[in-house]
Amino acid sequence: MSAVIQLPIFPLPDVVRFPHTMLPLHVFEPRYRQMVQECLAGDRRLAMALLKPGWEKGYYGRPPVHPIAGAGEIVQHEELPDGRFNILVRGTMRIGITTELPPNKPYRIVRARPLADRYPDEDPDSLATRIERLKVFYLRMLAEIQKGQGEMARIFSGVKDPAIIVDRIAGAAISDTEARQQVLECVEVPARISLVQDFLVGILARVSDRNTPSERGSGRQN
Repeated sequence: MSAVIQLPIFPLPDVVRFPHTMLPLHVFEPRYRQMVQECLAGDRRLAMALLKPGWEKGYYGRPPVHPIAGAGEIVQHEELPDGRFNILVRGTMRIGITTELPPNKPYRIVRARPLADRYPDEDPDSLATRIERLKVFYLRMLAEIQKGQGEMARIFSGVKDPAIIVDRIAGAAISDTEARQQVLECVEVPARISLVQDFLVGILARVSDRNTPSERGSGRQN
């Protein structure tokens, strides 16, 4: 069983942190400025936790968060003259929150267990084929939005681990917060590939519809 770790959480209503991806953040609330200061003085670890619906009424308290969160470490920071921070967080792992510590600090601290990527019995060659198919869907999406091979190279250069590839595609391609949380909660890599592929197919369909001229716009007549 994974060892329990303790780290602060940064609860937000619209941010889901994937492992193996980078996230820039602007930190302005006093409680989270203190959190960043203390992270920088320590091991630089923190977790991004998605707030559950209805968070608005209790935002300045301790509204419920989803129990699966994305942990990371601050790899760059800039402290502004007024005390705000710009930070860059590198995602490192999924975590399952087990308990929240008493409110002894302005920000929230939890105990959690790291959630390792799981590979149920599946032929490695089959898994590799599925990853290549996922890359094809992602490349088609990039072509539809007029991005190209440079984006592919940025995400996949030197990467062979299927878990890293699928997380990076999800982080780059999926913008819907609830969809991102579903992917984050999927610890079995083959199931995660299927989930992300389904989302990409939906995105492709919507983008293709927008890019297809209407009958009126194309000059066709009945």
